[in-house]
Order: sequence, then structure tokens, then C-alpha cells
Amino acid sequence: MRLIAKGAHRRTKAGSSKFDGGIDLLDRGEAVFSHSTTRDLPPLTEWKLLEGYQVLHGNLRAMHLGMLCAELITSLFEEHDPHPELYNRLKEVLENLGTTKTEEAFLLYFLDLLREAGYPPEFNACTECGQVAIQQERVFFSPSRGGVVCRACEATVPDRVELDIRLLRLVQSLQKLPRIDGSPQRPPRLTRFQTDPINRLLLDHVETALQKRLRMRRWVIPRAGQLQRS
Repeated sequence: MRLIAKGAHRRTKAGSSKFDGGIDLLDRGEAVFSHSTTRDLPPLTEWKLLEGYQVLHGNLRAMHLGMLCAELITSLFEEHDPHPELYNRLKEVLENLGTTKTEEAFLLYFLDLLREAGYPPEFNACTECGQVAIQQERVFFSPSRGGVVCRACEATVPDRVELDIRLLRLVQSLQKLPRIDGSPQRPPRLTRFQTDPINRLLLDHVETALQKRLRMRRWVIPRAGQLQRS
């Protein structure tokens, strides 16, 4: 939901504020607001900070990934559309970003977001002919098709990008992880060498489906030939 926090810096003579703890990017808290269907920005009247995720403020990579999570949510879901499982998973991923679990935490959440939003990528079979992808020596990924394309069909898909068979096996194994209360259990430790190519394909898939560019992408996974500014 989008709200406006009027008087966020205003304090009483006693020094108290109705916006306890302040409001910052990716903070989690309890909000009281006036709901109105006729106003674009209903007012936020009270805010109680529950978690500030300070670990993100000391790790630029973690902060960028967290902000990309937020942008993906606002791009893939409509306002007033509750997804409690994704909310619980978001709390979990924000706790893991900035730790040794950064890369696998984000990738797993990205896959969950796409599945919940109705844009699940197909990594198990060719999106053109249905042939099992894992049996192929060479496979490709098509953002417009939203999944893998086999060697026999790749000539018919102009936007195909070759996908390393080892990365295909990796993402298939991630999709099969056992879950407890919706959370993947015992994911392997991953590096950017493994996750960056997969995240790039998934972001291409999202941008193609939504017909828009994501603002945070350039800071997380640049497009081919795009330099990342410091």
C-alpha cells in the first residue's frame, strides 16, 4: 500500500512522536492509517517500528537486493492484494541478506515471487515442444516464452539465450527443496558466479512480461554491456 506520513518529524513537547522509531527503507512495523478509495495517498496516522534490519545498512549489496525485492513486489502485485506467505518469506529473506546466505536467499525468494505472481519460469521442459530439458546437451532460455528452449526448437525463438546446463540443474534442484511453513530447507551456499546468470534471465523474463524496466536492476544485475556505476 502507498501512504503519506504527514508530520513524520513532528514531536510533542514531551519529545514523543506518533511515528515511533522513524520510517526508513525496508523497515517493518505496525501501521495505523485511514483507508480511502477516493484518495491516491491515504494518510498514515501511527507507526510502530518492529524491525529495522540494520544488517542491510552495512552491506550495499544486501540493501540493493532488498530494494529489488520491494520493487518486484510492487511491480508484480496490485495494491490491497494480500499474500501472507510471501510477507513471511520477505521477513525471512531480509534477515538473511547481508549474511553468508545472501545469494541463495534472494534467488529462492525471487523464484517464490514469480510463482505466486503467476509468472513461474519453466525450467523442466522445453516451452516449445515439451521435451524434458535436463536430457539436452545444450539448452536455451527465452524471456518471452518464460522458460527453457531445447536445441531442436532454438532456431524458432529469436530472444533465446544459452543457459549453462550446470545452472539449469542447480535451479531445478532449488525448486525441489523440501519446505516447512513455505520456507525452503537446507539450501546450498551459492555465489554470484552461480546466481548472477540465473537472476539475469529471471529479470529479463519479468521485464518482458511487464513491458517495463526495473529501476533497481542496474544496481544488482546489469544488462549485457551495461557498466555498473559506483
